[in-house]
Amino acid sequence: MTARTDADRPAQPSRPRRVRRRRHLLPRANRTLVLLVALTVLITLVVLAWPGTAPMTTLMIPLLLGSLLLGPRQLPWFVVFVMVMLMLAIARQPELDARIVLAITILYALCFIVLTTSFRRSRLGVAGVQGESMLVDLRDRILSQGGIPPLPSGWLVEGALRSAGGTPFAGDFVVAVVPRDSDRLQIVVVDVSGKGEQAGTRALLLSGAFGGLLGALEPAEFLPAANEYLLNQRWDEGFATAIHLSLDLESGDFEVRAAGHPPAAQLDAGSGRWSVHEAEGPVLGLIEDAEFTTVSGVLRPGDAMMLYTDGMVETPKRDIGLGIDRMLGQAERLLRGDFEGGADRLVDALGSHNDDRALVLVHRR
Repeated sequence: MTARTDADRPAQPSRPRRVRRRRHLLPRANRTLVLLVALTVLITLVVLAWPGTAPMTTLMIPLLLGSLLLGPRQLPWFVVFVMVMLMLAIARQPELDARIVLAITILYALCFIVLTTSFRRSRLGVAGVQGESMLVDLRDRILSQGGIPPLPSGWLVEGALRSAGGTPFAGDFVVAVVPRDSDRLQIVVVDVSGKGEQAGTRALLLSGAFGGLLGALEPAEFLPAANEYLLNQRWDEGFATAIHLSLDLESGDFEVRAAGHPPAAQLDAGSGRWSVHEAEGPVLGLIEDAEFTTVSGVLRPGDAMMLYTDGMVETPKRDIGLGIDRMLGQAERLLRGDFEGGADRLVDALGSHNDDRALVLVHRR
């Protein structure tokens, strides 16, 4: 019989590996539920031990944490558990005067509100904090679509976006791309039907789709493809206006096409005057086989161009033509000799705060 050496013995899993295995067996959501149940039991024991000192309202701490951290499947059961613990605490109270009865009523009302919220949250399928992080991620994705890609040193392109009421979600968005192996900048400014949060979800979907179309298609094909995409969505309010700029970064040659959108405005550095380019085309998502006219031109050194949404120039008490004249007047004043930060200055100075506003400023230095 030979003695077994340490080398012959089977290797034992390391402690960190065993810990990770246990954590894998108990998902994070279940660990959170266990911790909240333990906290609730602990608070209940304290209330039962010192009913005249420890208030029953302390049970709202785990209830609030549960509403933030638990998913829609676990939260209803946890709320019922808190209500049972609350019943135990009530039975231990020395006397039930009007003040305590009112407090009990409020506590059960809060439990009912959290329970109702959990049923509504089941449509999304995530916990409160996780759902909020998802919305933040969606907002960041919309904003990142409007990021300006790296450009040659002779160009300055800025974008600014403000939503109705100051919320992070807007129905206006900007997409800008420079396709690989190309010296042509493609920018589209879109105004989705609706405002703020109401249009934010549609803006998210369209910004991703338009970004893919913009980098894959020839400039003349973009608006017809975007129109077909919107028609296929079959939304009740599935329309949008858009303006598309295709700019050659070497020569300065550009093409502008619009779909029911306010016209682009160009600054002629030689004369110091702004002019508008009226490109005609129907609103996206309403007419099949729509056609869009093209306005061509050149941006020479010192010239600039603005693309914007109707929130910049339109108000209930003012015609859009007068709004464009006012915007161009502000542009002459605010951009005189200094285009850096000009997009933000114009958006802050113009338009209605009750409407989404977006503006892109292109300047050839």
